[in-house]
Amino acid sequence: MEKINTALASFGMSGVVFHAPFIVAHPGFQLTGVFERSKELSKEKYPWVKIYRSFDELIADPEVDLVVVNTPNHTHFDFTKKALLAGKDVIVEKPFTTFTEEADELIQLAREKNRFLTVYHNRRYDSDFRTVKKVVAQKMLGDIVEAEIHYDRFKEELSPKVHKEIPSESTGSLYDLGSHLIDAALQLFGRPEALFADIHIVRPISKVYDYFDIVLYYPTLRVRVKSSYLVREALPGFILHGSKGSFLKNRSDVQEIALQAGKSPNEGGWGIESDLDRGLLHTVIDGQEIKEKLPSEVGNYLDFYDEVYQAIKSNSSAPVALEDARDVIKIIRAAYQSNEEKRLIPLSF
Repeated sequence: MEKINTALASFGMSGVVFHAPFIVAHPGFQLTGVFERSKELSKEKYPWVKIYRSFDELIADPEVDLVVVNTPNHTHFDFTKKALLAGKDVIVEKPFTTFTEEADELIQLAREKNRFLTVYHNRRYDSDFRTVKKVVAQKMLGDIVEAEIHYDRFKEELSPKVHKEIPSESTGSLYDLGSHLIDAALQLFGRPEALFADIHIVRPISKVYDYFDIVLYYPTLRVRVKSSYLVREALPGFILHGSKGSFLKNRSDVQEIALQAGKSPNEGGWGIESDLDRGLLHTVIDGQEIKEKLPSEVGNYLDFYDEVYQAIKSNSSAPVALEDARDVIKIIRAAYQSNEEKRLIPLSF
């Protein structure tokens, strides 16, 4: 299998937990190098990698085929643009960009340069989302009339990552966590017609938004995406109600927990939830009422990288369509407008 030489634009949590283990585990990729300004932490685990002291040095390396832009949100547009102009293929972390216009520019540039570009919406590859997607696709609840998607935490303290706590256009929980929830809503239910958003700060010490509650309006459906940093007893991550029944599913982070413990995605039992985490299905199927714990689908972020490899080498579809990632940013910007103007915002795509 011909390998794709891949370089990481940073080696913080994203690089250590969500990217490097899968690049190394997949036979089609070679972790070639890492951008670290002053340290060499990546060499402790991957002693063969090159260390780049600037992003410009990384993208100037002719051996690098694919660049993972996993840097702070505000750098995504500039770094991705530079990498594409340097002739590299690119995976950019979510959120795609800060502004919709930036996303449109990158989409156009990738096409002009004939380069591969996709966005790392990894939560599509979690057990919880895959299970909910199956419930919706198989119409186990009939016609969905209401859904809530939550990503709640209890964190009184601020993030040790200073850049996340400095107010700017691209900081706050709506970009960091909201990107996941909005992407999930779009994948499950398509594009909404309008939205109303309430975004504010719930922790007295915070200077960036750490709470949002957004209602997405569809012709026959309402979807709420919600997150707060002061929720000690969280609701299920997914709450769906349909014409025949309901499904409640706790949020799944089994892969993240395993990765933080230093486990490899090639280990047995990867991405399999405990039976205790099964979602509750209460519905009617073929005239019979059913109330049971539904077995969870297996999650695996390695599938994302496999789809990237196939897209680059076989010209198949990218795992995340650029228009989908752009739509997430469009909804985030509309949510900020709704919050500022205190009104319903119509959406057009």
